Amino acid sequence: MVKLKKLIIACDGESASGKSTAAKLVSKKYNLLLINSGLIYRYCSKLIIKNKPKNFIIFLKKKFENISYKMIAKQKLHSEEISNHVTTLAKNKQVRKIVNKLQVKIIRSNKRICVEGRDIASKILAKKPKYDLAFYFKCELDIAARRRWLDLKKSVPLKEIKKSLKIRTLQDKKRRNSPLIKVKDAILIRSDKLNKKEVLAKMSKAINKYLIN
Repeated sequence: MVKLKKLIIACDGESASGKSTAAKLVSKKYNLLLINSGLIYRYCSKLIIKNKPKNFIIFLKKKFENISYKMIAKQKLHSEEISNHVTTLAKNKQVRKIVNKLQVKIIRSNKRICVEGRDIASKILAKKPKYDLAFYFKCELDIAARRRWLDLKKSVPLKEIKKSLKIRTLQDKKRRNSPLIKVKDAILIRSDKLNKKEVLAKMSKAINKYLIN
């Protein structure tokens, strides 16, 4: 049996920049475990919105004691209510510690993995373990807003979504704890200029080069 080479990929980017779709495509092609860190934060928001705990940090710690990513991934987490709530929640240092602990636990037990979010290359996979390849996704706001609008089946006004995305990206970049940044060696993916096939081709070229060396 051929032993597969270790492959740890970090995918960071702005809201609705196409990173989730690209991460799914590349994970399927190279048989990688896919972890979407944004979903974990969204799950935290869903729990808080639903249960309204007095102390949400203690509440989340208990909820995360015996949790699996598979269970989180099955949840419906893409509502505007959750999107608006998670913008503020993701800035909380203690919440980030809870989420990061779960992510690191999963990553350390998997040598072939693709992790997508906003601080993956700069924080989560900066060292021990370190990413083998990093990609940074960027998309023009009008295109990103329309993409999210269609994802939400036009249930929220396009203008509202555009405003929400603009605020979210700005807050992600300006926050004190683990801001959204492009690390020096990250490969830029402009999903507003490339279609899905072209995005996958560009990522595959870099991955194949790494695997051959």
